[in-house]
Amino acid sequence: MSHTTTPRRARGAGRHLHAGKFTYAVLLLFTVGSLFPLVWTAVAASRNNQRLAETPPPFWFGGDLFANLTTAWSDANMGKALFNTVFVAGTIALTTVVFATLAGYAFAKLRFRAKNALLLTVIGTMMVPPQLSVVPLFMAVAELEWTNQLQAVILPMMVNAFGVFFMRQYLVSALPTELIEAARVDGAHSLRVVWHVVFPVARPAMAVLGMLTFVLAWNEFFWPIIALTQDNPTVQVALTGLGQGYIPDESVIMAGALLGTLPLLVVFLLFGKQIVGGVMQGAVKG
Repeated sequence: MSHTTTPRRARGAGRHLHAGKFTYAVLLLFTVGSLFPLVWTAVAASRNNQRLAETPPPFWFGGDLFANLTTAWSDANMGKALFNTVFVAGTIALTTVVFATLAGYAFAKLRFRAKNALLLTVIGTMMVPPQLSVVPLFMAVAELEWTNQLQAVILPMMVNAFGVFFMRQYLVSALPTELIEAARVDGAHSLRVVWHVVFPVARPAMAVLGMLTFVLAWNEFFWPIIALTQDNPTVQVALTGLGQGYIPDESVIMAGALLGTLPLLVVFLLFGKQIVGGVMQGAVKG
């Protein structure tokens, strides 16, 4: 039995797996379904409000795209909103990656009292609805006189429980304890171990966490709409000021949504290959 299965495995080891027609059909279906909201947003942004109200709605691009984009840019103070959102989302992503990696390394490899209890407490905070913390958080922001300032949005989101748990789970398997012990034998102190051992090993997971955190911070609406106003908005706050009036201009609203989405697409196009490569590298290491 073993003599017959071994040659078969040996012959199949060098073969390339090819996807069938059904696989391509399923992938095409999911691709079209994923792209449809973005394409529809662009189509609606290129039409006028009267055409969008007709039945059937338009399914192809019109000639009003640049006019609607210009209106949305000026009406929503989109230039300042994009700058604020890039700064807020970038700062939150950077701090979350650094702090979550440090905390994840501590929970994964260091020994200290009540480690499991603290980890359970961190994980338990993920089950608390964010709405419960809005009132005390706003009171603290008002006491510090940070209302309508970007630090009011950045500081409460500088680290999150998901990031800590994510990095902890990655480092448990990807970071050998022997590597840390070897660094300490060579005389490396804790900061040097983190910089030269932990961060290089954790780089794939850090890239994935940074991308996820950036996207979540970019799309965050609930707390920024409370802490900020239209004078100093993020993108999501600025979009609430579009289309106001007796009859909202849906085409301008869609144009503003398109402006708020394009930077995320650019980030993914620039760094998507590195992030996917980081995920695959982390999978091989794990």
